[in-house]
Order: sequence, then structure tokens, then C-alpha cells
Amino acid sequence: MRTRTTAWTPAPPTVADADPAERAERLAELIAGRRVVALTGAGLSTPSGIPDYRSPDSPTRQPMTIDAFLSSPESRRRYWARNHLGWRHMDAAAPNAAHRALRSLQDAGVVTGVITQNVDMLHMKAGSSPVVDLHGSYGRVRCLDCGALVSRHRLAEALEIANPGYSARVASRGAIEVAPDADAALEDIGDFVMLDCTVCGGTLKPDIVYFGETVEKSVVETAFALVDDADVLLVAGSSLTVMSGLRFVRRAAAAGKPIAIVNRGGTRGDDLATLKIDHRCEVILPTVARVIGPDRSALL
Repeated sequence: MRTRTTAWTPAPPTVADADPAERAERLAELIAGRRVVALTGAGLSTPSGIPDYRSPDSPTRQPMTIDAFLSSPESRRRYWARNHLGWRHMDAAAPNAAHRALRSLQDAGVVTGVITQNVDMLHMKAGSSPVVDLHGSYGRVRCLDCGALVSRHRLAEALEIANPGYSARVASRGAIEVAPDADAALEDIGDFVMLDCTVCGGTLKPDIVYFGETVEKSVVETAFALVDDADVLLVAGSSLTVMSGLRFVRRAAAAGKPIAIVNRGGTRGDDLATLKIDHRCEVILPTVARVIGPDRSALL
């Protein structure tokens, strides 16, 4: 059995009157000596250049829905033309200070796992493990008919062969707006050629959970197991607007576990939080990691 810290006296639900260092110290006090699972959202990745759908600077268009994707071959061709450009932006993104801080907290024996609503693979790039990709990953493509998987890099090579010079022609038009799901703003897709599954000729789709889809039961169960095994749930960079993330907060609350939320602006889980910090993850989390340090025993 792990040693627990002395009893935690919760601060007011929202910490808005303290400087960032003091806010981080309060969070460090809460999680030191405990097993922490992190639930992360788009706000964690915006400093890496990946936009979200809900901040003031987010793309104005709506995210892709499963109904729109499946509506017709032409709609899928338009999507794949945009994704052919947008995924490269996401692939080039690097982990920021918040991702690295969570990895440091894992190395310190505090964070036991990450559940992410992001599809950008930045936790993996930062070295965190285990990571539950709740909404999938931009780096994989799945056939909706036979279930075959192919890497996005391999499909990109095939699309380049099928569409020689396409990316360069579009890039010459100027900057391209990219969305959090690797979609891109592109009105005129020209004669872009879409490819089908090489195994069965079926429909290819990025291995991403679109709006209107449900997360696979096995993925949810794996995430629930991480929450159940943890002492504390740390929410970082998520407004918890959709139930796919909020359910983990509710599960932790039902079990009587402390919940810490670091996010700019309000979230749907604020009323369940032991500690809410309204600030940027890339500021708060690195400070927490420095306070706890590589040896958490100093705070036990």
C-alpha cells in the first residue's frame, strides 16, 4: 500500500487570486504522494500550434461529423483532400512544456497514466505511457469495411503518387488554416484523387472519433481502470464540454477522489473539483513538476 500524504484541506474551488507559482504549489501539495491519472484536452496542445474548437482563436468552421463523412463519396473526397494537407501540420507539432511536465511527473512516480481527448500523439512524443487515446489518433487510418489499419505516413506516400504535385500547388496559394482533427480549410480541392482500402477496396477513414460517433467500449473501460486505480484525477486543458471526458470526472467524484482542474475558463466539472486553477497548463504544470522534483519523497 502506498503512503498517503496528510489530510488535504481543499482550497476554494477556483484559485484566481494567487500568482501562478502559488497556484502550482497548491496543486503540488494535493497530488504529491498520490497516484494521479491525467485527463487532457485541447488546451494542453494549443501552445504546440494545434488549435482547439472552443477558444476565441479557434477555427470558425464546424468539426467533421460522421454523418457528413459518410454522406457521399464526394464528401469523403473533399475531406481527404483537406486531411492530406492538414495532417502534416499536426505531424510536425512537438510536445510543449505541459506535455513534458506530465512526463516528468510520471518519472517522479506521481502520474500513473494519461487519458487524452486529443488525437495529436503529443503525449506519446513526450514519452508518456500508458496513454489512452480516447478519440483515436491522426497517425492511423482504418478501413470501415474490413477493419484493416494503415499508418498515415504510408497512406500519404500513396496519395502523393496518386496526386503528384498536389500539396505544392495548394501550398503556393498561401497559409492554410488547420483544425484540431487534422482537417484543413480548402475550398477548391481540384481533381484530388481519393484512395480506397488496398485490402478490400472499402472506405478509409482516419482512426479518429468524429462528432456523432461513440468511443469504443474497450477504450472507455481501459480509461475507467486508470481512474479507478488512481488516488487523484487531474484534468488539464479540457472544458469537459462533451460527456466522453466528463464521465471520468463524475466517476472520480462518485468514488470520493480529489479532482484538480487546470484550464483557462470554466468547465462542466468545476462544481466537482477539489481544486480549480484558471490558468494555462504550460505555466502551471511545469511549476508543479519542479516543486515535486524527481524524488517525490520530499513531499510525503
